[in-house]
Amino acid sequence: MRAALRDLPPVDALAAQVDAPRALAVAAARAVLAERRAELIRGAEGDADLAARARAWAADAERPRLRRVLNATGVIVHTNLGRAPLAAAAREAVTRAAEGYGNLELDLATGARGSRHDHVAGLLCELTGAEAALAVNNCAGAVLLAAAALADRTPPAREVVVSRGQLVEIGGGFRVPDVIAQAGARLVEVGTTNRTRRADYEAAIGPHTAAILRAHPSNFRQLGFVQEVEIEELCELEVPVIDDVGSGVLADELETLREEPSVRRSVRAGAALVCFSGDKLLGGPQAGLMVGRAEAVAAARRHPLARALRLDKLGLAALEATLRLYRDPEQARREVPVLAMLTADEATLRTRAERLAAAIGPGAAIVPAVARVGGGALPLLELAGPAVAVALPGLSPDDLAARLRAADPPVVGRIEEGRLLLDPRTLADDELPLVARALA
Repeated sequence: MRAALRDLPPVDALAAQVDAPRALAVAAARAVLAERRAELIRGAEGDADLAARARAWAADAERPRLRRVLNATGVIVHTNLGRAPLAAAAREAVTRAAEGYGNLELDLATGARGSRHDHVAGLLCELTGAEAALAVNNCAGAVLLAAAALADRTPPAREVVVSRGQLVEIGGGFRVPDVIAQAGARLVEVGTTNRTRRADYEAAIGPHTAAILRAHPSNFRQLGFVQEVEIEELCELEVPVIDDVGSGVLADELETLREEPSVRRSVRAGAALVCFSGDKLLGGPQAGLMVGRAEAVAAARRHPLARALRLDKLGLAALEATLRLYRDPEQARREVPVLAMLTADEATLRTRAERLAAAIGPGAAIVPAVARVGGGALPLLELAGPAVAVALPGLSPDDLAARLRAADPPVVGRIEEGRLLLDPRTLADDELPLVARALA
């Protein structure tokens, strides 16, 4: 072992055999030598082609880490795959905004400094009926900012009242009690895990109450012996209400989304601030949107956290383009990919499945399957429709899934009942040939 370790080439000698920029070649050489030393210490025998390893390491390092993936899982709002794909109009808007400088914070009419919030605030008010609006970088940030702004606005009113049944944790360890604490407020719990009544809120409201927070349970549901207070009743209590409605439903007319809380309903009820996501059921970029009463939104805009949470120009460009599509509900259903996937009919899905199966050839079978919304939205909803099950001789589903993830672009399916399924609901028509090529 000692002799083998002594025989390892110097870093510079190995790097010289890698056709790559100097810094990358050196990094590749160091990584491969460290890997080989560990192998030798573990007792590995035989020669290793270190130069080939280093070249492969460098080639892999030169590939972008963030890559396009073909989503064949059937999960529409897939958090691990970037949630909602953008509409064509939003992608084009991002390209335009990235081409050079822009009027991010410049009022072109007056030449004076403008506000980045104004690019989407008017659209949000138009679409929701709110008095004012604000966009930040995600919904968790919007809830944090809302609680901090209302708690800071009326000292010593530092208490935020929340039902025990809504003290939830969602993905990434985001916990409502922690958010309240980080906002500098004191949490006041009311009701029980499964039942909270109006009287519970009324008993908790006092001179130190800054707001009531209603938190959408997002990725789970309570069934059976449950009770909660609707937004209209909460807004009658004469205390500012922060309503975190989660996924951001603006397509109220879609039957599929009837169980998700409506942004417009909360605005009509009189909530001080309504917070929701831009990248889930709304179908836009990652963003946290806040709409509501003018004085509450103004307090949020003035708060120091607003700058820390602000949305960049590319996100604003994509968000504005997405919101413009919602001016025409029919256009939104056609062009916002999330809505198009949710409303895809049986004939469309079957045709897409047949095209994919034909391109794959022998071994592909069309079987009934169930897709899901994902992203913490509608956890009990199942979207029935055909899917393509790919079963190739000599390959286990895990092996096949690994090979597809190594394709360019990678293809991600789901394993169900011992088979790898590729669901056409989350594949666009122009992606089918790419999937077939990966499977060839």
